[in-house]
Amino acid sequence: MIPEKPGPGQESVWDYPRPPRVENEPRLVRIIFNGTTVAETSRALRVLETSHPPNIYLPLADIAAGVLTPSAERSVCEWKGAAEYWDICSRDRVAAAAAWSYREPRRGFDALVDHLSFYPRLMDACYLGEELVTPQPGGFYGGWITNDVVGPFKGGTGTWGW
Repeated sequence: MIPEKPGPGQESVWDYPRPPRVENEPRLVRIIFNGTTVAETSRALRVLETSHPPNIYLPLADIAAGVLTPSAERSVCEWKGAAEYWDICSRDRVAAAAAWSYREPRRGFDALVDHLSFYPRLMDACYLGEELVTPQPGGFYGGWITNDVVGPFKGGTGTWGW
């Protein structure tokens, strides 16, 4: 694995810290599912972790009423703690375990309380500002790839041990 060299205005995911860092996301975030805007906010957070494109977390208050249903899915992040998953429902369509949250994150990640992150690959479209997000490769991680981040990114075939 050889990190790509960032160009002007870009950042390399290989310069992101481990453990991850939480910071404000300055761009407007908009998520569309089944033809409906299910979330929109200018108060998002991003989590930056070595080898991963940013995960974007939106305040619960900025997610449309009635689109979230608790899922039985659970996982544990070595840094953030126990994750709960959410199904996203819009009219007659459901995306199972399409978002996750940390009700009681570990120390250092308190900012994530009452925030959710969505898997871009399970939504119709996710936007950071006016840019359509590309989902992180693979089926496990939920990073948001935009033109201002370069990889290679963990998640695709052959990257599990990175």
